[in-house]
Amino acid sequence: MISLNALAAALPDSTWIQLQQLPGQGRTALFALAVDPANNRVVVAANSQGSLLRSTNGGTAWASVHAGSNAVNVVSFSPNAAGFVLAGTRGGGALFSRDGGATWSNARGLEGRNVRVFGFALTLVAAGTDHGVFTSPDGATWTSSGLTDRSIGALAVEAIHDPVRLVAGTDVQATGGTLPLYQSLDGGATWNQLNPPLSGTMTVKLAAGPLPPTGNVRPLLAGTNTGLFSSNDNGASFTPLSGGGLLPTTDYTQVAFITAHHDRFYAGSDGGGSKSGGLWRTNDGGQTFNSLQPPQPSVTALAVSNDEQPLLYVATFEPATHAVVLWAYHDTGGQPVGPPVSPVASAPRIFHGSDASTLSQILASPQLPYIGLGLGALAVILTAIVAHLRSRYR
Repeated sequence: MISLNALAAALPDSTWIQLQQLPGQGRTALFALAVDPANNRVVVAANSQGSLLRSTNGGTAWASVHAGSNAVNVVSFSPNAAGFVLAGTRGGGALFSRDGGATWSNARGLEGRNVRVFGFALTLVAAGTDHGVFTSPDGATWTSSGLTDRSIGALAVEAIHDPVRLVAGTDVQATGGTLPLYQSLDGGATWNQLNPPLSGTMTVKLAAGPLPPTGNVRPLLAGTNTGLFSSNDNGASFTPLSGGGLLPTTDYTQVAFITAHHDRFYAGSDGGGSKSGGLWRTNDGGQTFNSLQPPQPSVTALAVSNDEQPLLYVATFEPATHAVVLWAYHDTGGQPVGPPVSPVASAPRIFHGSDASTLSQILASPQLPYIGLGLGALAVILTAIVAHLRSRYR
């Protein structure tokens, strides 16, 4: 197997490599994961205990940089300000760092809020919370900007220059069965509702891409709990990208564009607990998709580096065993290759379903030595009984 030391130096092309396990993660899915746009080896993640951990060598090793008591929903690096990164917590507000995640401070104005998503413009930062959208000029001090009666779980910046255009989505379906989006044309000062024809009962992801070579409208992607959609008119209308043989009809919680390409992006899904999750790439704006074939189909977090051939950091979750695994994948456009395995002297026995789970639990048990002694003693007793019976009938 390729060592983690080799991984820190160079990743093989289009090959899935398992990373060092995140300390303190436990058996809960990992959702908060981000990579520094200026350095694809600097990664920040949050474990299930609420602690922030940082790696400076591509996930080879992790160091705790903040010990928290609130679960972390999201970690996001700013694409506009070097070293600026935010973390949103569940009920504990937000944290900010100006040194690439090495040190952290508490943000003011978001105390007690469930902070679920961030969006970055040139002159402000926006946050989606359980009480609407908040904005900040610097990420340190925040004020409410509206939609206070909505729980905002998706947010995108459609125009990064003043006047900043924001699009927000909620996980609560509006009366009449439509899935609403909200738009601000003035950096969050005022909001109006959009009612594009989107299927689903909640908006789970919004992402705006780079400007195309012509025009001044950024592509907007919307992931709902039933599909993925794209818009080229600031969210007034959407085209479905899932279903019809393109992508599975499932939830899409991860979307990330590749560098400055308006038509190249990744879409990831945890499958909503089913086997329909995965990770896909398109190079033509969603007309076709290629599966990257992650080792586990349930993708819960995705971080994409700022490179032409990006380095992907991916978290997967196995619902049956609650196994959380971190992966790295250098996407050079080739056919995806599974994680390397160590050669063995003979073919291993293949276990399926509960058999593999039960065996792993037994082998990992601290009582394993005592089980072995007990089995050994039982074997001795059975041997003695057989010998005694044989002697009686000779």
